[in-house]
Amino acid sequence: MSAPSRPGRPVAAASGRQVKLGAYVTFQGCTWQVAAVAGASVTLVGEDGQTASVMASFLFADPAFTVVGSPATGVQPWGLLESVPERQRERALAWQRHIREIETGLPDGPGSTGVPRPEYDPQRQSMAEREQAKADELTRLGWPRVSRATVRRMRARYHGQGLWGLIPRRKPSSATGQADERVVAAVLEALRRQRGRSKGTLKGLRELTGQILSDTHGPGTVALPPPSTFNRLARVLADPLEHPGRPARTATAPVRPFTPTVALRPGELVQIDTTRLDVMAINEDGKPIRPELTIALEVATRSVVAAVLREESTKAVDAALLLAEMAVPHPVRPGWPDHLRLAHAAVPYDRLLALDARLQSAAARPVVVPETIVIDRGAIFVSTAFLAACETLGVSVQPTPPRSPAAKPRASYCASLG
Repeated sequence: MSAPSRPGRPVAAASGRQVKLGAYVTFQGCTWQVAAVAGASVTLVGEDGQTASVMASFLFADPAFTVVGSPATGVQPWGLLESVPERQRERALAWQRHIREIETGLPDGPGSTGVPRPEYDPQRQSMAEREQAKADELTRLGWPRVSRATVRRMRARYHGQGLWGLIPRRKPSSATGQADERVVAAVLEALRRQRGRSKGTLKGLRELTGQILSDTHGPGTVALPPPSTFNRLARVLADPLEHPGRPARTATAPVRPFTPTVALRPGELVQIDTTRLDVMAINEDGKPIRPELTIALEVATRSVVAAVLREESTKAVDAALLLAEMAVPHPVRPGWPDHLRLAHAAVPYDRLLALDARLQSAAARPVVVPETIVIDRGAIFVSTAFLAACETLGVSVQPTPPRSPAAKPRASYCASLG
């Protein structure tokens, strides 16, 4: 216990409370109010107007000395109190009366009339005994989880913030609860990779999250939560309209576009789609992966005019590469049968060969610069690289409506078949 070095500073009591101007204390069996603090000297004013000047050390050494609660000063925050439920306001007012009774012996505080109950009489019971008596009383009245520590905590709140401090305030719980931050980041990354594509399953999302965790932190470093916990976490983090596990295609017939799509000549309309294949492959580093397939389907001839297979996420440059594959002949690879050559197709082969000698060893596949490309709203298809390539070739880009797989059903179906 130390005295202040300058006049007017509050004096710290042994209980941790401060004796400052306006505070009420009990000294020699009477209630006093602190009128002045000068160095180690404290000036007290009694209820009858009597004044006394005592040393702080002598004041604190008195066995009956306590720092009691004083009437709340200033304007109570009633505007804030109106914003809380009525039940919480009533409970705060009840706590206020209990705290006053603990500290002064009377529920209405200093200056009120009445006789303190024996268990709360400051002249007979210590502060610790009164706190314990109040905890026992509230427990008998049915208040849940009230201990002496609870009473002390509520007293501290009341003296620090007034009545507003007695309102229960809980910290807003995080939407992800106690989930590992590394798992949360991996789930967000997995959702980002699937954004703009056909909705997958929660099981597939969990597998992709596990791969991301292994690539980022090393195999076995971060454990995936159980499937039920993972599913709840994924539903919290996913966009409400793009929840995994709610496939865009259902068992019922999809809603058809308002105007049926008709293509009468090759290259008039091309549909593009990307999907993650339901097969496992071995990467160059020996890790198992699920490759992604991006195809371009020519609607008039029902031909796959270009395809790109990636071991990981498809990039915008891969989508632009599809345009180059559509516009150049695709050579026949060794081992392909002769009937797959363009020379055996029902097209004017000799005339086409005169225009482009590269068609001599080409496969029977349309070679076109598309007039219109139908895309979904995936990030790779609306990227600057892909749109710039289409603009250079004079290709019109037609985005489908959001969450409308029926707008390009042929490409989506072929891509899902792999």
